[in-house]
Amino acid sequence: MSETIITVLGEHEQKRTAEHGSVRVRVMYDGSSRHETLALATQRHAELVAGLRELEEAAGGPLLRWSSDQVRVWGDRPWSQSGEQLPIVHHAELGLRAEFAEATAVSDWVSAVTLREGVSVDGVEWMLSDETREALVDEVSRLAVEDAVATARRYASALGLTELRPVALSDPGLLGDAGAPPRSPTPLGARTMSADTAGGALALAPEDIHVAVQVHARFAAS
Repeated sequence: MSETIITVLGEHEQKRTAEHGSVRVRVMYDGSSRHETLALATQRHAELVAGLRELEEAAGGPLLRWSSDQVRVWGDRPWSQSGEQLPIVHHAELGLRAEFAEATAVSDWVSAVTLREGVSVDGVEWMLSDETREALVDEVSRLAVEDAVATARRYASALGLTELRPVALSDPGLLGDAGAPPRSPTPLGARTMSADTAGGALALAPEDIHVAVQVHARFAAS
């Protein structure tokens, strides 16, 4: 008996609450004196680094890792509203990134550093731990394949076929079907930040991280 080829898409998605938060902080000062502007920025940066080192040395602390950018110094001459070029303004900027294991630790640190002059928060990136993410991707991938098998069985049953043999399995777009529209990879994570400032305290609430997997599968049915 001849076989009928069935090609299907299997997909599955799950979500988990973010476990880690990575904060991007910028220290920036402006002024007429290059030396004074640089000194203010490096001093503030040194204060933040000292605080991070204290957290890093604390046993069982929430700080996972941190890094620092090199200082950037430049100058420009702004223009007045009347079209007159003004004296040069110097800028000094340094960046820091700190990753914490708890959302409350992110909120506490952001609340503390943003009270300091010259410090601004560029954003917070929420993520899963490597272990959780790998386990979740494995589970979602397995369920996406099961979805493909179930879909193929429904198609085969509708044709009155009972035997199903797997022929190929791939990421979307890799089976080589002529004319099949290419699919963009589905993101494995979401990067979000929400803030609740009720009561005067900054509370950063991580949203769920979504993990989605799609597969293309080909079966021979008879």
